[in-house]
Amino acid sequence: MRKIIHIDMDAFYASVEQRDDPSLKGRPVIVGWAGERSVVCAASYEARKFGVYSAMAASRARRLCPEGVWITPDFERYRAASRKIREIFERHTPLVEPLSLDEAYLDVTQELTGIPTATETAEKIRSEIREETNLTASAGVAPNKFLAKIASDWRKPDGLFVIRPHQIEKFLVSLPVRKIPGVGKATEAIMTEMGIATVGDLQRFEQQALIHRFGKWGTRLWELARGIDESPVEPSRKRKSWSSENTFSKDITRDEVAEWIREQATSLWASLSKNAMRGRTVTVKLRTPDFKTATRQVTPAELPASGEEIATLAISLLEKFDFKPDAKYRLAGVGVSNFLDGDEEEEPEPTLFSEAQ
Repeated sequence: MRKIIHIDMDAFYASVEQRDDPSLKGRPVIVGWAGERSVVCAASYEARKFGVYSAMAASRARRLCPEGVWITPDFERYRAASRKIREIFERHTPLVEPLSLDEAYLDVTQELTGIPTATETAEKIRSEIREETNLTASAGVAPNKFLAKIASDWRKPDGLFVIRPHQIEKFLVSLPVRKIPGVGKATEAIMTEMGIATVGDLQRFEQQALIHRFGKWGTRLWELARGIDESPVEPSRKRKSWSSENTFSKDITRDEVAEWIREQATSLWASLSKNAMRGRTVTVKLRTPDFKTATRQVTPAELPASGEEIATLAISLLEKFDFKPDAKYRLAGVGVSNFLDGDEEEEPEPTLFSEAQ
């Protein structure tokens, strides 16, 4: 049985700012740019009480939290803190798979440090992070990556939650299905129509029925609903793209796809900004109700420099597809790739483009 830890730093960028400037402690700190069309990179827990969260439009964040203290991101300091945290991880195992600057998976199945249990290892790591960086982290411990990631969110901030093998079945039955990675609002809406609200509800569906409704991703859903996740912790994987993809509860028009792209471009830009990454290529994927699938991409001379620019490029690609102008679509995806040299982040999982086909 594997022993996997997922570590997630608490409001990482905002916490670094509060650590380095004592006058910010206890105040609603929002890390992001000043422009009206920019997005929030991170929000302190004080700001979250006002409803501010990562990837939110800056204009909305200002309305929700007018007294928020806005800080321009300083990625050099965030990277420095991240490197120190990575050093702490590697004291305990060489099997460290970063997801971004502020979270990672660790495989501690093989005990190397004299600490007998994964739970004690996770607590030791959290303690070392606190003592050496003056930052807090939350941790989840479980037999696989899927469950460990869910567990790390269970007692945030500054918490530890363990899902032991004999607890998996009971834990999953009542878990809201939206907690499954990849189940966004659109997929949740489809599941609601199918009478699925919890993982227990999802367990009642045969694998073939899920494949029919969700394509190849149906197999993954069937496995996760049973707590099955054999994906290894891979230290050397490189993220080649950031993307978002949805299967819609009802087939939608090209204009509705364009509106969806605008929404997703904002989130994509927030993810790229959070990780100090810039991509050259924008890709759009479409699938019709009869399962015809196509992709188009563009690599402009100038790098996209905002969510709005990503959206404009992606929407322009809609004219490049061979589908009829009045065609409808059951699935759409938008992504950014071809990162600047040195920007590639080590990648934990397949992109949504490959995951949900």
